[in-house]
Amino acid sequence: MTRNSNLHIVFALLIGLGIGVAYSWFLSPVTYVDANPSILRADFKDQYRIVIAASYNANLDLARANARLILLGDADPVGALSAQAQRMLAAGEAFEKVRPLAQLATDLQLGYVSNPNTPTPLPTSFSTPEVESTVEVAETIIPVTEEAQATPIPTLFFEQTPLIPTFSETITPRPTSTINPVISIPFTLVGQESFCDPSQPALMQLMFIDSRRNQVAGVEIIATWNQGEDRFFTGFKPELGNGYADFVMQANTIYNIRVVTGGSLVQNISANTCTEPNGFQYLGGVLLTFQQP
Repeated sequence: MTRNSNLHIVFALLIGLGIGVAYSWFLSPVTYVDANPSILRADFKDQYRIVIAASYNANLDLARANARLILLGDADPVGALSAQAQRMLAAGEAFEKVRPLAQLATDLQLGYVSNPNTPTPLPTSFSTPEVESTVEVAETIIPVTEEAQATPIPTLFFEQTPLIPTFSETITPRPTSTINPVISIPFTLVGQESFCDPSQPALMQLMFIDSRRNQVAGVEIIATWNQGEDRFFTGFKPELGNGYADFVMQANTIYNIRVVTGGSLVQNISANTCTEPNGFQYLGGVLLTFQQP
């Protein structure tokens, strides 16, 4: 008898559970209204950041973009932007699609708009069509009457329409708002040293810090050499620092490094040769440190 009672209880619980699941999933499912973006899935957050960066690229409203990013609840919004840009580049996304994310990360780190847009000027004058004056001549002939004592002479009457003066009007142009460009604070090379690490052969490491020695993410760097060119950004490896970037060099190749923000240029960089105590040789690395004044 006890065993049957236990079975009845189990069956009742299963039936109740099934009814509850069916009710919550099909009859009255949970509906989210005005949900906070912080509860979004990771892939939806990535799409949200892309939209925020695109909007910022259009209006350059840094405060509004920052407020929107805060809604995502990221502990480090700049690091999240940089990490997403790195993932997109690794997935083969176009560089132009990744640029707004990196630009937003850079401006958030700097605290100002580093690449303002210049509005298209409005036309300053308009041509006024000229009105041509016309003269109409009306000829009136006096009819001959019986009392006329001489041959009538036709009399001409001229009716002239008043001349319309021609005005050459110059419209004063409306004042347009001019955005004063913000001069990017340049980065200066403050350190260059070679190092030997067999686990990281021929690695060029770059570190960017501001005047307060805080690492700066989103700095665009261009490496050029005889065979080609490569572009990369800081902050794509947040585990090594927001201001960190690296590049793998080749043997017997001279590189030139240009920092897009501020236009700094470092020339004639190459990998040196390192030799281990056992005679093993490999290409060494170089560490470049840039700082804003």
